[in-house]
Parts: sequence; C-alpha cells; structure tokens
Amino acid sequence: MSTTHPRRAELSVLMYLRRLGFGRNPLRRRVDRLESALLVSALVAALLVVPAAVVLGTTITARAEEKADRHRALLQSVPARTLESTAEAVPSSPGQVTSTVRIGWLDPSGVAREGTADVVIGTEAGAELTVWLDASGALTRAPREPADSAALGTSAGMTLPMLAWPLLWATFRLARRPLDRRRAEDWAREWERVSVRWTRP
Repeated sequence: MSTTHPRRAELSVLMYLRRLGFGRNPLRRRVDRLESALLVSALVAALLVVPAAVVLGTTITARAEEKADRHRALLQSVPARTLESTAEAVPSSPGQVTSTVRIGWLDPSGVAREGTADVVIGTEAGAELTVWLDASGALTRAPREPADSAALGTSAGMTLPMLAWPLLWATFRLARRPLDRRRAEDWAREWERVSVRWTRP
C-alpha cells in the first residue's frame, strides 16, 4: 500500500503547525511566537463561539416558550367567524398578505360580541378562526407559537458568530500592530549591525 498520501498529509499538518509557531525554528523570534500565541487564542475563541451560540439559542428559545406559556395561561381561546369577505381586498403595500375585517364570537357567558382581526386576503365571510380573549373578555394578541420561539432562538444563535468572528479577527489584527512595529525595529537594528560589513568597499 502506498504511503505517499499519508506522508503528504503529515507534511501539511507539520507545515501549518510551524506557521502557528509550533516546533523549533531558530529564525523565529520572541515576537513571532507571541503573534502565533495570539493567533491560536483567536482560533480557539472562534471555535468556542459555536457551542456558545448553541447554548444562547437554546436558552432564548426556552425562555421565550416559558413566557408564551405564562401568557397562554392567562388567556382563553374561542371560535369566531368573519363577518366580511376579503376576496376583493387590495394590498395597501407590496408584500401585504392580510386585511382587517369584522369578526363575531360568543364570549364565555354566551353573549354575542364583535371586533376586528387580521385575516389572509381572499378569506370569505363566515370563515372560522380562533381568537384570544384576556381576563376581561377583550380581544388580545395570540400567544407566541412554539415555532416562533424556535425561530427567535435560532436567529440569536446565528447572530452571535456573525458578530463575534469579525470582532475576534479585528482584535487580532489590532494586537498585531505593536508586534509588527517591534519586528520592524528589530530588523532595523540588525541591519545597522550587518550593513557595515555587507556594504564595506
């Protein structure tokens, strides 16, 4: 069996490790090793952002669902019917898919009530829907659905890496500036020492 591929992979790993400052190299200075340490720290922090994002998304989803459960416990859902048709409704803005119509329902005591609700454009009169009432019997917004809580947590989890990774990269680049200045000063001093011998006629 050929060992060319494993050897190439091993050489590639060694090359990347040397670029990160691992291994013995007499040409590497202390400032170079410090820069490598900063780079490794930034890479490790970038990797840790991933599980942190998962934890953040899961936590926000759970808290949003707990809040929705508490809100749901204070409300009551009742069946209602549309009293108007939206079949001929025209969206007032691009992308609008709902329209406000009058609806009717019976409250818990059996008294007929009327109000307004947003329904999908094209809904006929007499269509059934579910509305939510608060403790006073007034219409209120529906509690958050589990899918909405999950979407909220997912958005938060995805936002964290999008903000953290550029910030880590910018921090590393800023931390390199004094190291680059120190490296340039060292090179200038060494050149002053050797240039006399190299440029001597």
